[in-house]
Order: sequence, then C-alpha cells, then structure tokens
Amino acid sequence: MNAFSISSLKPSSHIHFIGIGGISMSGLAQIMLKKGFAVSGSDRSKSNITDKLEKLGAKIFYEHNEKNITGADVIVYTAAVHSDNPEFAAAQKSGAILLSRAEFLGAIMQLYKNALGVSGTHGKTTTTGMIAYALLASHFDPTVSIGGELDIIGGNIKTGSSEYFITEACEYTNSFLEFFPTVAVITNIDEDHLDFFSGIDEIIESFRKFALLTKDKGFVVACGNDENVIKALDGTGLNIKFYGIGDEYEYSARNIDFESGYPVFEVWHNNEFLLKLHLRVPGEHNILNALATICVCDNWGADLSLVKSGIESFRGACRRFEKKGELNGALVIDDYAHHPTEIQATLKAAKPFVKNRLWCVFQPHTYSRTKKLWNEFCMSFDLVDELIITHIYAAREKFDGVTSPERLAEDIKKRGVKVRFVEKFADIENLLKAELKEGDTLITMGAGDVVNIADNILKH
Repeated sequence: MNAFSISSLKPSSHIHFIGIGGISMSGLAQIMLKKGFAVSGSDRSKSNITDKLEKLGAKIFYEHNEKNITGADVIVYTAAVHSDNPEFAAAQKSGAILLSRAEFLGAIMQLYKNALGVSGTHGKTTTTGMIAYALLASHFDPTVSIGGELDIIGGNIKTGSSEYFITEACEYTNSFLEFFPTVAVITNIDEDHLDFFSGIDEIIESFRKFALLTKDKGFVVACGNDENVIKALDGTGLNIKFYGIGDEYEYSARNIDFESGYPVFEVWHNNEFLLKLHLRVPGEHNILNALATICVCDNWGADLSLVKSGIESFRGACRRFEKKGELNGALVIDDYAHHPTEIQATLKAAKPFVKNRLWCVFQPHTYSRTKKLWNEFCMSFDLVDELIITHIYAAREKFDGVTSPERLAEDIKKRGVKVRFVEKFADIENLLKAELKEGDTLITMGAGDVVNIADNILKH
C-alpha cells in the first residue's frame, strides 16, 4: 500500500501522466486539472479524449520523450508502460514521485469520506454507471471515474463537490489493492487475466484482500448468487450486505418478468417491499447490477424514489449493448464483451430483440485469454445464427506462435455453429452490407477495435 498523499502537494505542483489518453488516466488528469494542478501528459496519438484535456489546460506530447517530464513533481504511469519507455526510465532517475495509475487513484480516494470501489470480473462499468445515475438523480453530486463513457456526465469523469467518490476497481495485477474504499462492491468472480493470475484460487484470494480494505470503516456489497464471491468473503468478519435473485438475500429481486426484452421486477429488503423497477438495459445480469445499486444507495441514505428514477433512466455505458443504428433494416449493436461469461450473457440478452437472424462479429482479446479459455469460448456462441471471427486484438501481447483465430473458428464450427473467419475489417464490412437483411440483429463484440466495423457500415 502506497503512502503518497495528494494533500502533501503544493498548489503549484506539476503532475505528468505517461499514457494520458487512456480512459482511466484521462479521468485522473481531469480531476487534477479541476483541483488546479499543472498537468501534462504523453500519448501516441491525438483523440477526442486528448483534445478535451488540452481544452481544459493540459499540455500533451504526442511522442514519448524523456524531455516531456521536465519540471514534473509527480509522474503517473499505466500498466502498459514498461521500463524501456524513455519517460519512465528518466522518471526513475529524476527524483520525482513515481506512481502507478492504481497508486494515484488510491491517493485520490483518500480525499473522500465515502469512497466506493466497484469490482468484479464482469459488469464493473455498467454497475458503476448505474450507481452514478442513481446518485446523480438523488442529488448526491458524486465524483465519478468510470472505464467507459456515460451520456449523463459527458464522458468518463465527473468531478463533484460532495464527499462521495465512485470508481471501478480492477483486479488485474492486483491494482485494486492500492485503493482505499469505504465501500466495496463485488459483482462476481470468474477466471480471467490468466496472464497474471495462476488460476481461480489466486483470483478469489485477490478479491478477498480487496474486501478486507473496508475493515472497520465501511461495508461490502456482494452478489450472493456467485459461489466464488461467497468463498472470497467466508470468514472475513466484514460487514457484508448480500444481494441476489432469491428470497434469502438482504436485497432481492422477486416476481421477475420481461417487457419488450427488458427486465421488470420487485426489489425487497429482507421481507420489506421497496420498489418496482423497469430497466432500460437488457439481461438478467442487469437485474443483479440494479440490486447492487439499490443496496449502495439505500445504505448511503438516498431517497429510493429518486434512486428508482435514476436507474430507470440508465440506458447503458458506451460499448455496453449500445444500439448504434440500422443497416438494411437490421439492428446494429456494439458490445464490449470479451470473456465467455460476458459473451453468453450478452447473446442471451439480445435474443428478445431478434426478429430474424442473430449475427455476431467477434474479435478475441489477447492471445493469453483466448488460449487459456479456449474451450469456454468454443461453447459461447450456440445462440448465434451467423458468426464471424476476426483477428485477435493483441493489446499488450505478442503472437505466441500457437493461438490462431482461424483454429478457434474451426473448433466452434464443430458445435454446429455457422461460422467463418475473416481477417480484414474491410472484408467483413462488405460482407455485412451485402448479407444483412431486415429483421436481423448484428452484434459487434470485443474489447479491441471491432467497434470500428459498426461505425463504418453505418456511415452510409
């Protein structure tokens, strides 16, 4: 746990972010700009995010050079930055304070009396977004840092004026163990990031340590339907508030129905009826996300009639079952799902909207995830009528010489799924424009740049 404190900085301090254009790093930079600090940063190329930062007063360099850190008192870097980065190498010699993104975010959390970290293998962004909508509707004016974009805050960050702070808490490289939450949400625990974790037992232990960060100062909001969450919290002695589908949980969803594909259900606190919700995001998984939201807001004393209004106005974060438009009368949806559990949940949620065929263009994300969850990926697309697998988005990795999307497509085909491998996006776009028909539903899916396909085919 780092001992750095933002309150120890002088008002004139200069903070430099290596990789400032990232969704999380840009949010931290915005918070520091709003607090009056001098902010600079570097990234590989311009984007809407960097343009916004420059308008707010940040100085941004579009190359990595050791001269960029000149005059910086604090230097923050992302997990994607390695020792051969010239700015990182220079920072180690400079005498400036050098912090990871997680360490710096943890320091920001310490500035707030009520700091919420939303964790879980799946659903972090959606649950964080839903909580943000609910608290904003309840006039709590929280500061929000989210790993996606929300219409209601015009991006991925909002700097509020209250004592409430909400952020996603990612387990990768145990980064969330640098945080200082007073409230920890755990939506679920699943096998992922197996390039870092040895397996599910180590992942469960990581979440256990995260939950323990709330000891003697707050509480844990946890999904009782998830066996791994139960294992992580067993014997901790923490103040735990379980939610789930089933009467046995403190916060439960009962009398569940679906109207036009969207969940409608009652929310109960023990044996007390609280409210009825009509969600505007599909899928059973969003019932659980809504329960987590109710639990947090209720225990923070929010007016539940206002919370209900906020939740029911939430239509998802960017790239989370995002309806992009129509092509040839076919509905085009984009989704961030890149893990087998997420894929299955998204496809199940899509089924009520499909009038004809369900199409999916899937871009695997990282060689390590694809290789280690190979069998699970093969079993994830049974609901799809037309599946296209494209090249693997490598992210931080290099080709391992073994894991190929062509072979993944072949193994999926053995399950009776109609699938083809198409490497180039341009070829996929031409295929879709020619073959999509009225009543079809298309989902472009993955954590890489597969969203460009949906954007390109809808330009015309």
